[in-house]
Parts: sequence; C-alpha cells; structure tokens
Amino acid sequence: MNKFVTGLLATTMLAMPAMAQDDVNDTEARITAAAERGHELGSFGFDATGMDLSVDPGDDFYAYANGTWAANTEIPSDKSNYSMFGALDDLSQKRTRVIIEEEAADPDSRIGALYRSYMDVDAINAKGLEPIQAFRDSLAEVSSLAEYAAFLGDNTKYGVSATFAPYVGQDDKDPTKYMVKFWQAGLGMPDRDYYLEDNERMQGFREAYLAYISDMMTMAGEENAAQRAADLLAFETKLADAHWSRVQSRDSNARYNKMSVAELQAVTGDFDIVTLLDRAGYPTTGDVIVAQPDAFQKMGQIVADSDIQVLKDHILMSTLTNTAAMLPSQFDERQFAFYGTTLSGTPEQQGRWKRAVAYTVNTLTDEVSAAYVARYYPPETEAEMKKLVDNVVDAMGKRIDSVAWMQPETKQRARAKLLNFTTKIGYPSQWQDYSDIEVSEGDLIETSMSAAAWAHNDALSKLGGPIRRWEWGMTPMTVNAYANFGMQEIVFPASILQPPFFDPDADPAINYGAIGAVIGHEISHHFDDQGAKYNERGELDSWWTDADVAAFTAAGKRLVDQYNQYEIFDGEFVNGEYTLGENIGDLAGLAIAYDAYKASLNGEEAPVIDGTTGDQRFFLGWAQVWRRNYRDEELKRRLKTDSHSPSIQRVWVLRNFDAWYDAFNVTEDDAMYLPPDERVKVW
Repeated sequence: MNKFVTGLLATTMLAMPAMAQDDVNDTEARITAAAERGHELGSFGFDATGMDLSVDPGDDFYAYANGTWAANTEIPSDKSNYSMFGALDDLSQKRTRVIIEEEAADPDSRIGALYRSYMDVDAINAKGLEPIQAFRDSLAEVSSLAEYAAFLGDNTKYGVSATFAPYVGQDDKDPTKYMVKFWQAGLGMPDRDYYLEDNERMQGFREAYLAYISDMMTMAGEENAAQRAADLLAFETKLADAHWSRVQSRDSNARYNKMSVAELQAVTGDFDIVTLLDRAGYPTTGDVIVAQPDAFQKMGQIVADSDIQVLKDHILMSTLTNTAAMLPSQFDERQFAFYGTTLSGTPEQQGRWKRAVAYTVNTLTDEVSAAYVARYYPPETEAEMKKLVDNVVDAMGKRIDSVAWMQPETKQRARAKLLNFTTKIGYPSQWQDYSDIEVSEGDLIETSMSAAAWAHNDALSKLGGPIRRWEWGMTPMTVNAYANFGMQEIVFPASILQPPFFDPDADPAINYGAIGAVIGHEISHHFDDQGAKYNERGELDSWWTDADVAAFTAAGKRLVDQYNQYEIFDGEFVNGEYTLGENIGDLAGLAIAYDAYKASLNGEEAPVIDGTTGDQRFFLGWAQVWRRNYRDEELKRRLKTDSHSPSIQRVWVLRNFDAWYDAFNVTEDDAMYLPPDERVKVW
C-alpha cells in the first residue's frame, strides 16, 4: 500500500499465441496481430477504421478519432468496461494461461497445484465452510475489546484488517528508511459517499449492501442475520463519517504525521493499538506515520463504543467477502452479484480460468512473471523504449529550463531531480524467493494464508534494512505504468510495450503520441501537484520558493476549474480537484512527448502519410490509446473512486495545445475551442 506510487490508470494484466475464436473480439484480434506479426493497425500504426469522419475534430476529438470503434465495440459480458488496456489485458491473461496450464500438467509444479486447486470447484463445494472454521471458532471466542485487538494482531499476517491498517513503506521525509505506516480502513463499499450521500441512488446501494450482508451471514449459518446486518451497516456508516475524503487523502503534506507509538495509542484511545502491533510483529516503540490522525481518533472512539458482536461481524463479513471465490459457489456468486453487478453493472462473472490465472499470479507472482518474460518479452523492446524515455526526459529538462514562472534556484533543483530518475523497463532485475510459501493442493485457504504470512514477514524484514530499489509495484504482465516519488523512478511493465502503445514498426508520431505520452505522464507525476513536493532525493520537502508555489497552484486551479465543468451524467461531474494530479500528468506528459517528437525530426518536416501530417498522427496516437467504453454504473463508480478522469475527457486535454488547433484547423466555431488565454499550461 504505497500511497506515493501513482499510475497511468486504475486497472490491468495480458496476451496469447492461440485462442478460441469465440473468445476474440475485433479489437483484441487486431492487437494480437500487431503484437505477433508486426503492426497491422493501419499503414502508420493507427486504426483508421475506428474513426468517425462525420465528426468535426474540433467539436469532439475523441469521437472523431474513436467514434466508430466506440459504436461497434461491445463491452464483454464479464467486464464493467472495455478499452485498449482491456484488450491487452486479455491478451496478457491468455498468454499467462498458456504458461500456467502447461505447469498444471506437471504434478510436481507449485504453480500447477495452485491453479488446479482453484479450478476444482467441486472439491471446494464439497468442503463447505470447513477451511475457515478454525478462524471462525477463534473469532467467536473474542469477548472483549482487549481480545479483539489481540485477535486482529494475531491475524494481521493473514491479511485480516479492520479499521486501522498498518503496512511498511518508505518514510516520505527520509526515503532511505522503511517505516510502519497506517491508513484508514474498514468500509465494505467503495467510498464514504456510498454511506453518506442522501440520494436515491446511494440509498439503493445501501439497501443492496444490507441485503448482501444478511445473505452472506445466513448462508454462513449465522443467527439473527438481518439485525446484525443493520448493526454492521450502522457501524460502517460511522466509520465513513470519520474517514477523510479522497481529496483530503491526496495531500502528501497533510497525510504525513509522524508520531511515537505511545502518541498513536493516545490517538486511538481505548483501542489497544500497541497490542495489535505487538501481536502482528511490528515494533511497539519508536515512530510510525499515520495518514489520517483525526480520523483515527474518531475511529478509535467508534470501536471502543461499539458492541463486541458488531466488531466481530465486521471481521467475519470482510473474511467472507475476501475468500468468497475459495468458498462454496453460493458465496462466490453472491459476492459477485453485489460487487460486480450492483456496484459496477457487470452482467456476468469472469470464467473460472481467468480468475484462476489472476489468483495464481497474485500468489506466486514472480514465479509466473519470470516464465512470462522468458517467453513473451522481446529484449530488443527495451533498447527501443530506452531511447524514447531518454528523449522525453530530455524534453522535460528543456521545459524546466524554459518555464517563465519558476525561479532559477528552483529550476536548478528540478533539473537535479530529473537527473536522479531511475527508469525501469520490462521486468525486475531480480525475482522474489517464494520457497517459504507452502502450496497445499486442494486447500486454497491454507495456501492463501501461507502466502499472506510470507508477504507480511517479508514486509517486516524491510524494517531497519536497506531500501529495495529492485522491487516493483506491478508485474510484467500488467498493462500500466507508474511513478514512485520516494524511489525517484518511473516504471513501464513489459505488457504495455505493445501496440497500440508501442510499436517499433509504427510511424514515430504514433509512438510519441502513445507510449511517448505515457512516458511523459509518469515523468510529469514527479512534477504534479503532489509529486512536486518531493525533492531531488525523493524527500517530502518544501524546496520551491513562495513565488513558484503561487504560480504552480494558480495553474493547477485553472485546470481544476476546466475539468469541473465536464458533466458526465445529469448532475454528476468530473472532480477536478481529485483528478488534478492525473490531469497534470496528461497535460504535461503530452506536451513533453510532443516536444520530444519534434526534436526527433532533427529539423526536418515529418512526411505526409495517408493524407495525415506528423502532428495529426501524433494527436491521433494519443486519442487511440484512450478508447474505452464503460457501463454506466462503472463510470459513476469511477467518478467517486478513480483519480483519473474518464477516457473521453483525458483525450480532451488537447484543448490546451496550440499545436492541436493548428494541426486540425480548430476555430472558435468548434465546440472544443478554448481561447488562447484559457488554455492551461503547467510545464
């Protein structure tokens, strides 16, 4: 749970050499062809068949570039949305399946045993609730607040948490050290607004959640399920009211609250946080970092004032929810009905093999990743990608030099920060050793507990040790990218380095508009409204002059106001403040990618290809990677929980680029037109 790692988007995974025809839609088939036989997304790497040429590019550039694709692409029944990321994720998943099913044919393979166990639904159903019975018996014996704290501590190593979620991460102000950190927790629905907003839609979710809790408890053989469900919802509503909002929790300065364990104990009051730490194996002396201290104080009082049965039911429901796929099918199906269908609008659950692949990857991550990289990651990709990264980093340096609002002394340190970047491409330089994880074939719960205990012990072992700069926060199979402020790094997993993001056979304009802008996005995160608070050593530090802060904040406010105007549904808007960091990433990232593209031409004019100029292809490359269709409920959920703007509005960041206006002859008569003085420039 690294709260200063920020990524390109909020989801992901990957691919395959052969597939059943009924598993393939047109988008996936085209990308598969491009990935395996060279680019076939058009003569220069762009899928022109997905355009809607009846739309004026100045009225809606997303629809112009992607309108036919959007109209003709159905969201698969087991997905809440579908996109270029989703298409590559499907490919990745199928490639990974090939590897795992080969392992499944080997009776001695740990990967195979894990996959076979997950796929054996008949055996899971036959066992019933027996795999979690010992846990339930132990929970039933808890009869006091003190025993509750001890129980949580004992089971933290198995991934059990309630309201106070400890983890190990870098000290933001001294990133050479690992610290115990705390984050607010305890909600079963996606966001505090689901509990607190007074409208028909949220009330409907609360009623559905109440029914879900009652049904799960009833199926688990618990008595008085309806009343206990009502009590639990009331408890979580109090927690939601105590929680910081997502906007508040974005603030790196506000969430840096270092205190001693004794001081934290004073904050949590009658809840014995020291016992929790001690039983979980964390230090009980020294300092910790608490993200939302006043929320912790309120939550401590809420927990102390609550009936012990409610506290136990809170743990029980979390356990039933998180282990539903490893329990009899009725639990799995009911869990999906609420979280998949009700909250996100997804009609059907993913096939068992897809979830088995994901479970196997999540449990034995690096064992699967190493096999994936060996088979599917071409080494020449890294060299080509490194050139692009170097060019975009150089462009960012020139942007820093040229911005008028930044003071010379701040520019010097910003340049130093840029020079200190580490770029990670493809996959980690070393793999984790999972030999201590016991894979018990036929017992998913036991294996999951062993894997969780391994991860917990591994995290504890970091305390007092050197920073693991080789570690990654994503698998090579992940279709995404991220920036880590404390590590001063930008990271690009293998699976995003494929068409339409990166294609060595495509026209450079397309690559710069696609993966170049992704590179720029991640670089820009280190200079967004939160990343800019971290200096050249990755330390949370006030290193800007007051004049710099004022100018940067003013530009950010203009971007907030711009995105706040986007009404996605009646009365539901993009939250410009919550999405600010990602919007800066898009704005600045695309700008420096454009500069890098122009520099790559070495003063020459780009060729005209199929009637398109280089600048036109650059902006089309940007638009193409954001093709995405959403189910309404999923998009509404993301407006509350996703720090990224919807894909259409991500494309619309073009409104701020003079070069886009020139490339497509956009005038004040066009809907997307912004007067020059309203076009936001941050970097």
